Amino acid sequence: MNSRRYDAIVIGTGPAGEGAAMSLAKAGKAVAAIEKYLDVGGGCTHWGTIPSKALRHCVQQLADYRVDPLFQQNLAYLSLDYVRLLKSADGVIAKQTSMRKEFYNRNRVDILPGHARFIDDHTVGIETDRGATEKIGADYFVIATGSRPYHPPDVNFAHACVHDSDTILRLTDSNARSITIYGAGVVGCEYASIFGNLGFKVNLVNTRDRLLSFLDDEITEALGYHLRDCGVLIRHNEQYEKVEPVDDAVILHCQSGKKFKNDLLLWANGRTGNTQDMGLEELSIEINHRGQIEVNENLQTNHPHIYAAGDVIGQPSLASASYDQGRFVGTHIASGSGDRKLIQDIPTGIYTSPEISSLGRTERELTAEKIPYEVGRAMFRSIARAQITGHTVGMVKLLFHPQTLEIFGIHCFGEQASEIIHIGQAIMSQSGKGNTLQYFVDTTFNYPTMAEAYRVAALNGLNRIF
Repeated sequence: MNSRRYDAIVIGTGPAGEGAAMSLAKAGKAVAAIEKYLDVGGGCTHWGTIPSKALRHCVQQLADYRVDPLFQQNLAYLSLDYVRLLKSADGVIAKQTSMRKEFYNRNRVDILPGHARFIDDHTVGIETDRGATEKIGADYFVIATGSRPYHPPDVNFAHACVHDSDTILRLTDSNARSITIYGAGVVGCEYASIFGNLGFKVNLVNTRDRLLSFLDDEITEALGYHLRDCGVLIRHNEQYEKVEPVDDAVILHCQSGKKFKNDLLLWANGRTGNTQDMGLEELSIEINHRGQIEVNENLQTNHPHIYAAGDVIGQPSLASASYDQGRFVGTHIASGSGDRKLIQDIPTGIYTSPEISSLGRTERELTAEKIPYEVGRAMFRSIARAQITGHTVGMVKLLFHPQTLEIFGIHCFGEQASEIIHIGQAIMSQSGKGNTLQYFVDTTFNYPTMAEAYRVAALNGLNRIF
């Protein structure tokens, strides 16, 4: 059995692993990254963020063509089903994988293929497909193994009609025309938009009383309206009793007595950390009931030299947040401290149709904290750029203090919301008097642009207090 030693070993090459490995390498550390799959990139690149967002982009283009007078006459000749649309992601995945592999090569980070299992708190064994095991030691470790869809033991995911968010991206049945989505979190709502815009009969079964409760109420109400507008039937406060696959369909039985029979079932209710068979229990590393690793404010486990970052530690479960958590960990290992701004105030990006992006506090949170606030809105239907592109659904909403004009939260709903949010993010990140509504009033924006919505929203807000 061979043996090597590094300053740090990163387990997993998704966003968190990449962020940690690159940060450590830039600090002059000898770093190895262990990856159990064929290529680097993790679930984000291969079966999560990239393929699902590439699919969503194609579906959105189809939806745009349907309402564009220039293309409506030719739509009869356009025949694209879900399975064909999935192939649109292949080229993007290949480019992302090649680019990310070059990052590791250029920064002299060794990529070691295989499954990592701790032998002791400073040594891992790497088990390869051929059955061989190599021992590798390090002063520090970063566990960035990501997560996978949660599978209840009583649901038969081997059935061809039962899918999770990974396998739905490998669907081969081009004849399916209806789907039940169990779970109305981010993944469930995104896929409800996708299948709704493809003309599927969609049942979105929500285990809670409202959609995406962490978002601003006005935004989630708008989301619900537009999901229904594309044919999605939303059922709130439902819990499953059993899943009954039949020959060419699947029936979801709910505790309320409701039954949903459709061609497909997408189980989108929770995720599980990839911590199995890693020897973590033998090290007494704390893992919760969802397989997620418990960490402190510096993302350290109960072994201070073993860190964890990304989806394997749970929320917010965003690729962007995972990457910055990895960077934070790398800096903390290299210098003993890290910039906490990296892992705080993370914007959300939800790729429904239309998109949602949010930063800061909601009206509900400000009310609960008894903080006075006022609201400024810019409806996209009044923005010239939105009128030109035809994407007039949505708004920018600013929450701010009525006296100091400090911005508490930014909530955006509409086409390119995940891009538009970053203009406001830059202002909210300013300390002291830099973060005020006045910036948007006194700044000249190109015309016509979607960025102009910030000035319109700011003026709308000021009109409420003066």
